[in-house]
Amino acid sequence: MAEYSVGQAHLDKAADAIKEGPIGLRAVHLINGAAIRPAPIDWLWDGWLAAGKLHILAGAPGTGKTTLALALAAALTTRGYWPDGSRVRTVGDVLIWSGEDDPTDTLAPRLLACGADMTRIHFVGSVRDGGDHRPFDPASDMRDLPDAAMRVGNVRLLICDPVVSAVTGDSHKNTEVRRALQPLVDLGHEINAAILGISHFSKGSQGRDPTERVAGSLAFGALARVVLAAAKVQDGDKENAPRRILARAKSNIGPDDGGYYYDLDQVELHQFPGVWASRVVWGEKIEGSAREILAAADADPPQGEGRADEDNEVAAWLRALLIDECEITKTDAIKAGRACGFTERTIQRARKRIGAATKISGFGKEKIAVWSLPNRDTRSNSHADYKNCGMNGTNDGDTAIVPVVPRMVELACADNDGVPESSEEAEEVEEWL
Repeated sequence: MAEYSVGQAHLDKAADAIKEGPIGLRAVHLINGAAIRPAPIDWLWDGWLAAGKLHILAGAPGTGKTTLALALAAALTTRGYWPDGSRVRTVGDVLIWSGEDDPTDTLAPRLLACGADMTRIHFVGSVRDGGDHRPFDPASDMRDLPDAAMRVGNVRLLICDPVVSAVTGDSHKNTEVRRALQPLVDLGHEINAAILGISHFSKGSQGRDPTERVAGSLAFGALARVVLAAAKVQDGDKENAPRRILARAKSNIGPDDGGYYYDLDQVELHQFPGVWASRVVWGEKIEGSAREILAAADADPPQGEGRADEDNEVAAWLRALLIDECEITKTDAIKAGRACGFTERTIQRARKRIGAATKISGFGKEKIAVWSLPNRDTRSNSHADYKNCGMNGTNDGDTAIVPVVPRMVELACADNDGVPESSEEAEEVEEWL
């Protein structure tokens, strides 16, 4: 699907389709639909970062938004790997403008910690205005940036931190925000680079639609084609690291759900002893909508006996599920748990509590995590209390789930694919059935 906005130079190339007004007079260009050739989205990271599009990364203070952006930049400069394990298709250069952090003691160390190729990183510095030099102002100098980007060549990502600095007027007025951000949008189209603007969540916005939580006017989230949200998981269980999440809150050009756990790790740069910097350590994939993911992150964790009771209940449920299924994918287990009213993090705690083993197969988008009990743990834990929430969450409740007989499960889950090894075992299974 082709998408166009004011200032896109490539539309003017359809000269045979443009209906000109009288020569010498101001005229509006009209492009005939038949002259437009549909093209696929040019994804840098499938479903998450697209060339030529504006993206917003928003979150509360302390979530590491800038470090997240730098981690993505580092992967792009080295043709490394995205958080889902997929390989960066083509190496690219990155432009970075920051009005909050110093390149020398903050941005460059973080990029090095993330493994970036610094020869492909370019910080937007001063502007020569006549005989003078002055700091770059994204609100007024954005139209001059394409020439600098063209001199670099192969720029695939531009980070603007914070994106609100590109707005000259009132950042809470839709019209002014749209007008101010248009040069940034046009820049992405012109150099075919993904634009990633960093922003904050509005205070007291918990529970609202994630796109509406972006600070300032709703135009920030509306104009962006993809909105990403970062949050801390409010969980006192320190063993369940990483404790931060990156969620896809909105996308007009692809899927708009799912996310990834991540953590921030402090490391000393071996090239520069004594210099410490944060880097991103990516975790597992998260299922669900951004609103669900952020709601779980914002929720206050249960404390004391309430927390212990909940953990015991979920652990009993998960052990019974694994006894029934022998093994189950992580995705299906979490789906079943949500149908019973359990959150993903309590299910993850339960997995550790019962010592369930995790087997990983595949790579990238094909990677699958499968859970099973170690040593075929078949201690009886009836599903009876959960008869209204079966594996798919669709049990109608008329037929209770039959408690499992441990000995039969042990035979059914045996390495011989459930075939009894002796006539005595065969008779035992037949009698039980």
